[in-house]
Amino acid sequence: MPTSASPPPSHDDIALDDTLAGLGDPIDADAAGQGPLRFGEHVFESRLLVGTGKYPDYSVMRECHEASGTQLVTVALRRVDLNAPAGQGVLDFINRAAIRLLPNTAGCYTPEDAVLTARLGRELLNTDLVKLEVIGCPRTLWPDAEGTLEAARILVREGFTVLPYCPDDPVVCQRLEDLGCAAVMPLASPIGSGLGLMAPSTLALIRELVSCPMIVDAGLGSPADVVQAFELGADGVLLNTAIAGARHPVRMARAMRLATEAGRESFLAGRIPRRRHATASSPEQGIMGSAPHPLR
Repeated sequence: MPTSASPPPSHDDIALDDTLAGLGDPIDADAAGQGPLRFGEHVFESRLLVGTGKYPDYSVMRECHEASGTQLVTVALRRVDLNAPAGQGVLDFINRAAIRLLPNTAGCYTPEDAVLTARLGRELLNTDLVKLEVIGCPRTLWPDAEGTLEAARILVREGFTVLPYCPDDPVVCQRLEDLGCAAVMPLASPIGSGLGLMAPSTLALIRELVSCPMIVDAGLGSPADVVQAFELGADGVLLNTAIAGARHPVRMARAMRLATEAGRESFLAGRIPRRRHATASSPEQGIMGSAPHPLR
């Protein structure tokens, strides 16, 4: 029995799609690729980066790392106790056979301090990876854009693979990429706030404008936030408080792993367009005994 094709979208449908384009529609998932996550020469199958702070104890942290499936964890160099007894420091509870370290410059408020801390991290942990953090405000922990750009310029020149924590500012992200950063890490909301994605359309715009990986960092609070970040086109997410501060951290780590996989798969699959009006799942024409609706 012949059936008719679905009608073309109405003017209202198109207008709504344009209005909501910043919520995930404009990114070409096929162009984004389906391969592993890459930062320069470093390759990772997992797109979930995890922290090492705020856990009840290091044993719980280790269990969370395993449950999350992460292959890259951040370590705040200024908080590593080099005098801890053998087997009792944070580094002793990280499975180095499965997980690589991402030293960060947390706690630095000037480019000079951040560069010095990054250099120490390279010597201590034998890695060129660095998560660059230059904080501009001690109350909000908002990143200092100018200081981040200055430090990134120096570290890239010195051969570091730089992953900068930065404001959700498209111009700043473009400039960081132009400097040679291996990724950009715009915040979703203030560090540890759990507020989720406060400006999703801005993050979607950043994803459109930069070609390097975009890792959504800071403020994610739930698996739903993680899925939303990936559906916007994020290449990865970095979590700490959302896992460490959960009532059941290990269970939350597992949930975040599943959300990472679901969000990425959803993005690659491609969601349906948003429409203002309903569209029938089954064709309405050609049905035996049917008649036009009197109000049409």
